[in-house]
Amino acid sequence: MLNYLGLPIAASEHAGEIDHMISLVHWLMLLMFVGWGLFFIYVLFRFRKGANPRADYVGAKGKLSKGTEIAIVVAEVVLLVGYAIPAWARRVQQFPAESEATVVRVIAEQFAWNIHYPGADGRFGRTDINRVSSENPIGLDRTDPDAKDDLTTINQLTLPVDRPVLVHLSSKDVIHSFGLFEMRVKQDAVPGLDMPVWFIPNRIGDYEIACSQLCGLGHYRMRGFINVKSEADYRAFLAEEAKFLTQ
Repeated sequence: MLNYLGLPIAASEHAGEIDHMISLVHWLMLLMFVGWGLFFIYVLFRFRKGANPRADYVGAKGKLSKGTEIAIVVAEVVLLVGYAIPAWARRVQQFPAESEATVVRVIAEQFAWNIHYPGADGRFGRTDINRVSSENPIGLDRTDPDAKDDLTTINQLTLPVDRPVLVHLSSKDVIHSFGLFEMRVKQDAVPGLDMPVWFIPNRIGDYEIACSQLCGLGHYRMRGFINVKSEADYRAFLAEEAKFLTQ
């Protein structure tokens, strides 16, 4: 499902703000496209060879063209200072408190998304690179008391609706990009770095995780899925997953 801009359906609280900014940019680009097109046609007629038999190497000058250029610069500054920078600042300076958010780790690798939930105690268990295997892709150390109730999934991120989500991104190999188009989220996952990103999903449904950075021959199949549930259904999901830890 697409909105009037051709963008995917908005499924996070900040998506409307991003879409509004994109709309303003597109209207400005449309105005410039039409305006410069008309100006080009005018120039072809006004400075045709028949009306200007001798070449003029100085060029045409006028207040209208200069005023138009200044107006475009002002509009771009307004978009940057009035919309883009404040929107960016809110995403990087107003992170929710972990006690009030759903906190998950997402570890990217060629070509999968490994999801790590902290479990009922709210604490992430220790990971060890020496424990990484095909059965334990993030190297979770189950001997660590904090890791005993941790939950892990591959390519499946389940979240509750209407609650802040704080994702800690990292990568095991190369640079990937965590793209949640319906949430209007895109953040690089860089090896050796913890890259935090947050959003508030406000629409129950199933969405896709895409890798937006070319990461190898299998890049095209690096897909994951987000399932946004009600709070009750999310709790039921955690309880169901926890049953497998005792088997």
